Amino acid sequence: MNTIDPALLRFGFGQPVRRREDARFLTGAGRYVADLHPPGCLHAVFLRSPHAHAELASIDTDAAKAMQGVVAVFTGADFHAAGIGPVPARSIITNSDGSPVWLTNRPALARERVRHVGECVALVVAQTREQALDAAEAIMVDYNSLPAVANARVALAADAPALWDRAERNLAFDWAMGDAKAVAEAKQRAGHVIELDLINNRLAPNPMETRGVLVEYDAAADRFIYTGSLQNAPNFRALLCESTKLAPEKLRVVALDVGGGFGGKNQVQPDQVAMLFAAMQLKRPIKWIADRSEGFLSDAHARDLITTVRLALDADAKVLALEVETMANLGAYLSMNGVLIPTVPTAAVLGGAYAFPAMHMRVRGAYTNTVPTDAYRGAGRPEAIYLTERVVEQAAVELGIDPVELRRRNLIAPAQIPFRTAFGRDIDCGDFPAVLDRGLKLADRAGFAARRAESEARGKRRGLGVAYYLEATLGPPQENAKIVFTRDGRATLTIGTQSNGQGHETTFPQLAAAKLGLDAERIGFVQSDTDAAPQGGGHGGSRSLHIGGAAILEASAKILEKARAIAGHLLEAAPIDVEQVAGGFAIVGTDRRISWDAV
Repeated sequence: MNTIDPALLRFGFGQPVRRREDARFLTGAGRYVADLHPPGCLHAVFLRSPHAHAELASIDTDAAKAMQGVVAVFTGADFHAAGIGPVPARSIITNSDGSPVWLTNRPALARERVRHVGECVALVVAQTREQALDAAEAIMVDYNSLPAVANARVALAADAPALWDRAERNLAFDWAMGDAKAVAEAKQRAGHVIELDLINNRLAPNPMETRGVLVEYDAAADRFIYTGSLQNAPNFRALLCESTKLAPEKLRVVALDVGGGFGGKNQVQPDQVAMLFAAMQLKRPIKWIADRSEGFLSDAHARDLITTVRLALDADAKVLALEVETMANLGAYLSMNGVLIPTVPTAAVLGGAYAFPAMHMRVRGAYTNTVPTDAYRGAGRPEAIYLTERVVEQAAVELGIDPVELRRRNLIAPAQIPFRTAFGRDIDCGDFPAVLDRGLKLADRAGFAARRAESEARGKRRGLGVAYYLEATLGPPQENAKIVFTRDGRATLTIGTQSNGQGHETTFPQLAAAKLGLDAERIGFVQSDTDAAPQGGGHGGSRSLHIGGAAILEASAKILEKARAIAGHLLEAAPIDVEQVAGGFAIVGTDRRISWDAV
């Protein structure tokens, strides 16, 4: 590979540059869905269920439809009559017996039954938000309340209220990975078996910018423009089209500035499908912005896991096996990645950086009368490390061993690299003991006792914790990057990933600039628009730099290959004799140069 002159990196990666995004963010000039006000824009409000579980005996919308400013009121019957499909869900796993996971039919607007507080029952469209709110309150719904269950352990019991006829004991799936026999044998011969019950609590993502949608109809092009606070424009287009039966070429999906996502804006939700359907019916611009309370009831929740974890160790405190049994609360319906998150991503890093010879993991998914769960910040990997580190720490306490020493005995040693985990994952690099030692030195663990004593003398308490984290990239394992030059020598980088505040607008052009030897300021940036980037993995799975950055470097390499050929032609030299220099290209060993602009 051609070595790049340090002069080319003035604006490249690793260099301190002023972020492009900050000026508009800090001065209030960012553009979010709520800032958009197209002429004649209508406003949408959802009527949501106050019941966790109930039959929908009847819905009377006549009074709401007659109110001032109301343009339309939609119910589940309208969606069913129009053939609108369920909100898509996915499953890449099968049950332990090999049977497929049954995917629930999650309607955009409820029909016949509601299964959690906050489920969409009706959609009101009016000239103002206030008019829509008033009309929503005028809708008369007759609910027949049903018994409800909110806890995964209770839901899986024989006498629990049933959410679905097809899900016996509310069991969504029963999945396992690893060698159960090897783990059982290890526990039999172990000198110590440590058992720990853990709860990974339910949470709501709660980003600064709530979810919102503006759908417009472009009559000239006969297509819809869907602008949303979302994390993955290409995937949203595919899933929205799947539900509404709209042809992909009839839908453009765009995300402007997005005020945080944390995974909660990576899934298509019922209200987002409903908004597209309403625009398809009315062919007028319609906007919906969730308020903060509505977000708590409608954003995908996360985690909510009840787990028993066991660690088998020999007499020398070397781990023989790790066993995990989890009950995962999936909520009332399967969200898009609801099946995936507590299973495969968690298994991807279970055991962390330790050389555990045997592992087994079993997960049972439970339906409950709660908001469906999906991805949130790390999506399974923090949960796995939490389980691993908590039980290792508990083992240190019960065995009376220094927690650092116990970890050191069980870390993957450099001589074991490349290491294949008990789940078949290959770890091809890493000096884990050296990283541990470095962390201990930076934290001054040796001086901790003195610091604790000094704190206690002042009536304060001081603690020290140790945890070893191993990460894995998730999401689609491919990405799309495109670099286009104009005649003035400027370039535009288009990428299929997306920023939700992480600074891609600055950092990704830096990658291309470092590779191409251009000032980053000469490289424009485009993301999250299916017209510009119809394919891509969006934001999620901690993948943007790993996969998106690699795609940028690959695209830049192809650009350089073309550029050297052109430069060689202009300099009357073979491409192999052309090298990059600051500002352009030169023939190796000569002062004959040509600028990027000329190329």
